[in-house]
Amino acid sequence: MPSYRDKNLAEKWLEMRNCAYIPLLRTAIFLSFALFAFLSLAPIASAQTLKTLYSFTGGADGKWPWAGQLFLDAKGNLYGTTLNGGVAGYGVVFKVNSLGQETVLHDFSSSDGCDPLGLLRDTKGNFYIPTWLCGTYGYGTVFELTKQGTGIVLYNFTGGADGGEAEPGLARDALGNLYGEAQIGGDISCLSAGCGTVFELTPSGTQIVLHTFTGGSDGGAPSGGILRDAAGNLYGTTAVFGDGGFGTVFELTPSGTYNVMFSFKYADGSAPGSRMVRDSKGNLYGTTGGGGASENGTIFELTKKGTEIVLHNFTGAGDGAGPYGGVVRDAKGNLYGAAFQGGGSGCGGVGCGTVYKLDPAGNFTVLYVFTGKADGGQPDGSLLLDKSGNLYGTTSIGGPYNAGTVFVLAP
Repeated sequence: MPSYRDKNLAEKWLEMRNCAYIPLLRTAIFLSFALFAFLSLAPIASAQTLKTLYSFTGGADGKWPWAGQLFLDAKGNLYGTTLNGGVAGYGVVFKVNSLGQETVLHDFSSSDGCDPLGLLRDTKGNFYIPTWLCGTYGYGTVFELTKQGTGIVLYNFTGGADGGEAEPGLARDALGNLYGEAQIGGDISCLSAGCGTVFELTPSGTQIVLHTFTGGSDGGAPSGGILRDAAGNLYGTTAVFGDGGFGTVFELTPSGTYNVMFSFKYADGSAPGSRMVRDSKGNLYGTTGGGGASENGTIFELTKKGTEIVLHNFTGAGDGAGPYGGVVRDAKGNLYGAAFQGGGSGCGGVGCGTVYKLDPAGNFTVLYVFTGKADGGQPDGSLLLDKSGNLYGTTSIGGPYNAGTVFVLAP
């Protein structure tokens, strides 16, 4: 199958399915950014300092760190993946230490899987990584990188009933079982390539399909990853379909019962594509990549009873546009995230993105506006929040080599 490593992930998804009618995906969203870029004033940015920890060269060190998940260890080392680059060009697992020195921990090959999408670390120091493409059948893998540096392919997706093109955002239980989403496959009569699956992967590498999406009221194209609560319930989102037509939030119980908690209509937001966070009361928080009042995405809360509240509508101007990476939440209930574009007129006039904060009272603050230069631009992945309030993330472009950066934003 052809390689799409050099294309935007959502553009590729759109291209495969010939779904030009879905205005929520990034290709269509891009067209609206410039229109909204100067329609409103940017919220006042707070006095926070961004430091670029590492700038990728696009060579052996990696390129385009579209990290679905980052990990920070007790020594201040940051771990992540790049979508491209490395010796073979299929992406790398990297470590950046507190001095800004990068070490490549693994170079992906076509047999390992290519286009790694973030990582999950267990208590023993092993990493688990979904890859989007390549592997034995061309539909990606789930890959383990042990603490000793040994790479193991735990599972090769076939693109059939098991699914294909695994999404970032794996979850793991105490027994070592992994839970995730495959964006395509399952029932291949749905959109000809399948509408995706939710799966479990045992430590021995046995895959169990927990739900096959039909493209009906249950949604299709699960995206952004799985959230697992203490009772073993799984929560996720689908980018399209559902009764509202623009994606869903779902719950999957340990007994296998699938519940649609909410179906998005365009005004609510569309294309929810990031792993959600959950508070102690069971409320879920997430983002949509499009839709909302200005068609540039939203931040939403979904109560335990299934009521959706739009907490912020992105305008595409100073506040940003396309908050694809979701949000993180601190102990006080503040939400933090990154918007892929907007914030200014750089990056071809559509803006290079922002980092933002939304407090429990609904006050939205832009913490940083990217320029697309040495600081990077177009942050695509999730942020990581440490105990001191520092925010870590990656940008997909910018830096001296325009290959992306790793950054920290200090409070």
